[in-house]
This record gives sequence, structure tokens and C-alpha cells, in this order.
Amino acid sequence: MSECKTILLVSANRHREPYPVYPLGLSYLKTYLDRTLTGFRVMLFDCNLDPLETLSRVIREECPAYVGVSLRNVDGANSLDRRGFIGGYLEVVKAVREVTRVPLIIGGAGFSIFPEIFMRELGADYGIVGEGEESLRKLILALERGESTERIEGVLRRGAQGVEPALPHRCYLRTLEVEFDDRLVDYYWKYSGMLNIQTKRGCPYRCVYCSYPLIDGRVVRTLDPEMIVENMARLNRDKGVNYLFFTDSVFNIVDEYNVSLAEKLIRSGLQISWGAYFSPHNLTDELVGLFKRAGLAHVEFGTESLSDECLAKYGKNFNFDHILESSRLCLKHNVYYAHFLILGGYGETPDTLRETMEHSKQIAYTVFFPYVGMRIYPHTGLHSIAVREGVVTADDPLLEPRYYLVDWFDLEQTRMMARQTGKAWVFPDDPQSELMDVLRLKRHKKGPIWEYLRRP
Repeated sequence: MSECKTILLVSANRHREPYPVYPLGLSYLKTYLDRTLTGFRVMLFDCNLDPLETLSRVIREECPAYVGVSLRNVDGANSLDRRGFIGGYLEVVKAVREVTRVPLIIGGAGFSIFPEIFMRELGADYGIVGEGEESLRKLILALERGESTERIEGVLRRGAQGVEPALPHRCYLRTLEVEFDDRLVDYYWKYSGMLNIQTKRGCPYRCVYCSYPLIDGRVVRTLDPEMIVENMARLNRDKGVNYLFFTDSVFNIVDEYNVSLAEKLIRSGLQISWGAYFSPHNLTDELVGLFKRAGLAHVEFGTESLSDECLAKYGKNFNFDHILESSRLCLKHNVYYAHFLILGGYGETPDTLRETMEHSKQIAYTVFFPYVGMRIYPHTGLHSIAVREGVVTADDPLLEPRYYLVDWFDLEQTRMMARQTGKAWVFPDDPQSELMDVLRLKRHKKGPIWEYLRRP
């Protein structure tokens, strides 16, 4: 290739609740392509920062050879606000297609849940399911050379009979560098008060409702801890960022790896606090103490229920005793912790709901964030249950948000029960954004900042 061609990567996400989230996947992708594709210049465009008119102008000025569009979420997973994001994604793709007809490639977490549907709805030429760095590199090289793309893992394409399915991923990357975009860092550091990074990909658990295995697979891949610490150090040194959130589906798996990462963070001397998603089991006093010394400040537990009966229906491998002990360990080591719950999901009964409310009284200095009902995603256990029970039909594409919510559930009665516990409960439609904005923008607080809502 004699001249440098441009690849434009577009983050189509415009969701900002409860705060905007840095498009980490595209930064990994850009960094990987910068290092492995010669003759190309890779650009990022974030629809959270700039309007679509600017995207059109950038395409006209840069004349990209390929445009990749990332679809991170399909909706807010909130049954109290059932708006889907497909309309906004159509606007982004239209803005691209009005200016150029170069190959359009779509991917991202949201796309990986609904690949064939999004291919048809958005009129993309190619799609990438799951881990995208190596798949996109191979796809672009094949297109440049006029070679077949049929054997590239994770790539969907248009064929004579419609959208051809992707080959499953069998090879995964384990060493990934990430360089953060300066302009994006400035925006997200100001408006969300944190940056995000991964330490591992894949989820081995089988929660009845969860789409993570569709996105990242069940094989857990740990990423190079030395490189993670170097990336964190660079962010701290160059941009003054001192808070990061690890976006692993669950952080506290692969104990040996986590110990190694924590020890490297301690030896580095970095003054960076961090948070992560945790499962409320597989934690010990020694582990929590080590993570605290390594900078752990916030734990967001994917707890889902405080009733053992309901937890079993949800497909969880822990019980309330684990939840209570994990909370106690966080409190002992002065780590802020919150519990994210699902109320009214599959298997919930009036008795299990009352049990959750009663058990919440035993957990001190926390915040409960309940979702109402379960979002039904295809190819999950919940989908099979919902079809069997007639909640959805087998041919429902599920792109528009559909929820499993037990028919007896009374939202206002549940709010009253939550208030009567004397604990801090924040429902998805509670008006918290104004307070959060004051803390982030006027008082310059960093991190998730839900700790200001805690009650004893």
C-alpha cells in the first residue's frame, strides 16, 4: 500500500445515564490496529462528544477507506424506561451512508447480542461478534487483498442468501495495550469522574438472564497485568487521572491473577483508586485487605436478590450468608460497597421479596440499586423460560426491550417496603442526577460517588 488510508471508528452510543462511559472498546481497537496494520491511520469519533453534523464533516474531510461503528448498548436495561437505542443507531448509520459508500463494519457489545438483526436493520456490509481486534485486522487485510473473508472468526457478511453467520471465536488475545484519546479523556474525566479499563474478558457463570457470555464468551482470558499497570501509570502521569473502574463482567475470579495484579499495583506506588464489579462470594479477609492496599475504593456487587430461593432461580452460585460476609469484609477494610438487585424477576414471589427487604436491614452502610424485572435477551435461559411461559413468542426478535416481570409486582408498594427498611434504596427512576452533577461538576468528586447516599 503506497499511501496511508484512514479507518474511522465511530462510537454510536449517546446514553449518558447515570454518567457517560468512555468508549473503551474502541480505544483497545484503535491501539491494536495502530500497532498491527501498516499503511493505515485510525481515527476515533465519539457521538457523546460531537453531533452527527460533525461526523459528516469528518467523513468528507478524511475520506476514510473503512468505517467501523460500535453499538455498545441496545437499551438502558430499565423496565421503567423502555426506550431502545436502535433509532439513534439508525441516525448514525444514515449520517455515514449519506456521505460515503465505503465498507461499513459494525460491532460492539450490543451488536454481539443481536448480530443478524442489526446487520439487516442497519444495512452494514460486515459485522464483528465478540472480541473484535484481531477479527477486524484480518477483515481489512482480506478486503485490501481481494481475499475471501469466510474463514475469519467472528465476522458476519452479506451473501446471496442474506446475512451469513459468523464462525465462533477459538483464538483470543491475551496481551492488549490501550492508549487513551486525550480529548475523550478530558471529557469523560470531567463528566463521569473516572476512566475505565479491563483486566479480564469472558464470564464463566450461568446467570439465567445474562448476555455477557454472548458478548465475551465463557472462556476467561486474563490480560497482561504489567501492561495494565503501565496503562494506568500513563493515564495518571499524562492526564492526572486518579480513579479507574475495571469493567470486567466480574472482577473477583481467577484469584492468582488478581493477587498478582494487586501486588504489582502496590509495588508501582501509583496513587490511583479503583472500583470494579464483584460477585458477593469468593472473597476473603486477606484478599479484600490486599485489594484495599492496591487502591480498591468501590465494590459494586451483582447481588440481584437477598433471598436464597430467588438467588437459586436467578442461577446464582452464592447465598445470603455470602452476601452478608462479603459486605462485612468491605466494611471492615473501609471499602465502599453497593448492592445491585433485580426485583420481580423469574422466581420472585411475595415471600422472597419480603425476605429481601428484611435481609437488607442486616447490611450496614450500603446503597441498594434495584432494577425492576429482567430484560429478556435472546439465547439466554430467561429467553427459553419466557417463551415457555408465553411472556414472549419464539419469533419475537427482542430488539425492542421486553421484560420478564412477575404479574403480581406492585412498584409503589415495593417502594414503600424499601423506605420502611430505613436503608438507602435508589430506584432507576429516582431523581438523583442533579445531586450527582453537583458532586461531579461543582465539587469535583471522582468515582461512582454513590457513597454519599449511604445510610447506616
